[in-house]
Amino acid sequence: MIRKLKSGEYRIYSRKVDEKTGKRRNLGTFKSRSAAEKHEREIQYFKHS
Repeated sequence: MIRKLKSGEYRIYSRKVDEKTGKRRNLGTFKSRSAAEKHEREIQYFKHS
């Protein structure tokens, strides 16, 4: 899940809520949405390999 921050950057969050914190995990911050989408695909690839 990618969200745009007030700073104009994009951050990837986990889809599930973290049990301990009650929030979503930060999986990385990127300057452009395309870079964030590319990294999200890489994350999905490794989750299913």
